Amino acid sequence: MTRREEYESKTEGYLLPLMQEYQFELVDVEYVKEAGTWYLRAYIDKEGGITVDDCEVISRKLGDWLDEKDFIADSYILEVSSPGLGRPLKKEKDFKRSIGKDVEVRLYRAREKQKEFTGMLKAYDETSVTIECDGEDLVFEKADIALIRLALDF
Repeated sequence: MTRREEYESKTEGYLLPLMQEYQFELVDVEYVKEAGTWYLRAYIDKEGGITVDDCEVISRKLGDWLDEKDFIADSYILEVSSPGLGRPLKKEKDFKRSIGKDVEVRLYRAREKQKEFTGMLKAYDETSVTIECDGEDLVFEKADIALIRLALDF
């Protein structure tokens, strides 16, 4: 397990019981370096949407716990937020709840001179995702997908 995975796993382990207590959903935890700065991010959600006050409550509890345990060697910025409307599908539960909904798929490399596809999510498994696009089923290997998220419809 990498250091990043260890930090994410420990943080997730602390947050899961907290999510049950508040009836929130833990969407994701990530420990990433951006422009030379480390970030520990927790994305939370709930039915009807998460509020700033919800994020503040979890951020305070998580921050206190992280200060007490002090297992992250680097200096970092803690962020607790909503995953937003265009949140990526990462986990089994994300794919499951999105069956029948329109998704955007962005590929690392072009396929038939195209990198972006939008269509209805029809199926998924451990290694692939199937969408219906203009009446045709398109199957993508998960390893080829840079991003998959719910399509925003304005």
